[in-house]
Amino acid sequence: MFDPAAVITGLPHLPGVYRMLNGTGEVLYVGKALDLHKRVASYFQKTGGQSPRIQLMLGQVAAVETTVTRSEAEALLLESNLIKTLTPRYNILFRDDKSYPYLILTGHRFPRLGFYRGSLEKRHRYFGPFPNAGAVRASIQLLQKVFRIRTCEDTVFSNRSRPCLLHQIRRCTAPCVGLVNEADYAEDVRSAELFLSGREDEVIERLEARMNAASGRQHYEEAAVLRDQIAALRKVRERQFVSGEGEDTDVIAYGRAAGVVCVNLAMIRGGRHLGDKNFFPRNADDCGPEQVIEAFLLLHYLQHTAPPHVVVGAKVAAEPLEQLLSEHAGRKVRIHARPGGARKAWLEMGEHNAQLGAQQALGLQATQEARLLALQQALDLPETVQRIECFDVSHTMGEATVAACVVYDRSAMQKGDYRRFNITGIEPGDDYGAMREALSRRYRRIMGGEGKMPDLILVDGGRGQLAVASEVFAELGLSEVVLMAVAKGEERRAGQEQLLASGRTEPLVLGKDHPALHLIQQIRDEAHRFAIEGHRARRGRARNRSTLEKISGVGAKRRQRLLARFGGLRGLLAASIDDLAQVQGISRTLAEKIYHDLH
Repeated sequence: MFDPAAVITGLPHLPGVYRMLNGTGEVLYVGKALDLHKRVASYFQKTGGQSPRIQLMLGQVAAVETTVTRSEAEALLLESNLIKTLTPRYNILFRDDKSYPYLILTGHRFPRLGFYRGSLEKRHRYFGPFPNAGAVRASIQLLQKVFRIRTCEDTVFSNRSRPCLLHQIRRCTAPCVGLVNEADYAEDVRSAELFLSGREDEVIERLEARMNAASGRQHYEEAAVLRDQIAALRKVRERQFVSGEGEDTDVIAYGRAAGVVCVNLAMIRGGRHLGDKNFFPRNADDCGPEQVIEAFLLLHYLQHTAPPHVVVGAKVAAEPLEQLLSEHAGRKVRIHARPGGARKAWLEMGEHNAQLGAQQALGLQATQEARLLALQQALDLPETVQRIECFDVSHTMGEATVAACVVYDRSAMQKGDYRRFNITGIEPGDDYGAMREALSRRYRRIMGGEGKMPDLILVDGGRGQLAVASEVFAELGLSEVVLMAVAKGEERRAGQEQLLASGRTEPLVLGKDHPALHLIQQIRDEAHRFAIEGHRARRGRARNRSTLEKISGVGAKRRQRLLARFGGLRGLLAASIDDLAQVQGISRTLAEKIYHDLH
């Protein structure tokens, strides 16, 4: 039996991190403390008034491990790293967003405006991050309309002989064919930079000066273009909800509806609201705003650099958090828990959006739970059936066969658990063989401890696919998992799907409005989408490779240079012999051979 008193006695009155472990050594919870002795002791006091989640966790604790740190900020950093690494089941967990998109202005002679996601390079200028790709593309469209900066790739830009459609609709000044000089183009780029930095007034002043100068030279068409740019900028400024101080700020707001918690992150750059994003943490239903927001600050900003100002909707331990985030960002980061002025308006809007997000998620969760309950009842399954996996196979006349597995659990699709299988070594078009290989590979790995076994497995197909799946499961010795096939029905129409099960002679047909069928369709359609996406990518890679591999004298390095130079096979097919001969390592004779072989 676990004796907490013996553990607590040996704990120091120092800052650090503690880990609660169960009998098998699994970490149940990770926490930080300014005083390890007092914090760990508080869990085991009879008058502690712990939440149901923590009480359930304490009933499984078999050991407590601690690590002493030099400061509370260092404890915060270690806690965040351990939560990310171990994902303890009783900690507040947020979905891990790998990267946010940016708007890029390249460092070329005529800079290109574009969408960018990845590591940042010093030779380019980046604006953002933006909460989603749609916000970046909306900004690009606005900047094209006002400043007419090019958005084409370098391979297109360097090979144009006449202006493209974007120039004709007044979205580009056509620097590719010399219709704008370098100085005027640089002036447009500078104005765009100022606008993205929140200095709209300065941009308008510069444009007005250029308009007056053009008018003085009697270049009235140029003056009219600048006049329209000024009008467009003024309209954009009027649409802004709040005019900020021009400082980069993130606003983090909290909302709750019943047991659903939502954290809304709004990004303000240069005083402009770039958009917002909702996060729905796990294990947060019995936590207060302070705990949830503090967990978000730690897990989010140790992966993504914090802006100079962070506005929060709860009272958090600001001093150690500011110290930690400042060290990570390499500059001062301030946390504002009681904002005023424009920041207060941003926070109020964020709290409203967080509340709406929580209410919408609660409604969706109720719908998904009702669908799962209906499925359990329709198929006579136990209530413990929660995790569902679905398989589908995609190919084109047997080419580039890909099998896909998608996962539904906790009332949502779990994209992090999806898997694809490139199928080789079978006859082209052998769907049964592809299904056999995918199922065998998937569940051998799970039986080896590389994943969680599902409660229900769906295969897209008829009795043939079901028979193959049954054989695989018999070979693997899996008998406790429910297995079903989803057949399209006689007329292959949505709503006429038939559910086939081993040992059941008659197919089960649910009504087209049955909530259980809606859940099955959702999962099956997602498997179909995921399989097709993987198949198209594999087929495209194979075709790009095989077309060039057939040409003698074109090895791996030359293939790579050709595809990089022309942006893929389509651009390569459009290239002339002269264009091909300009690529490093391609002689005139070889360029002629490549051109004739491709055509």
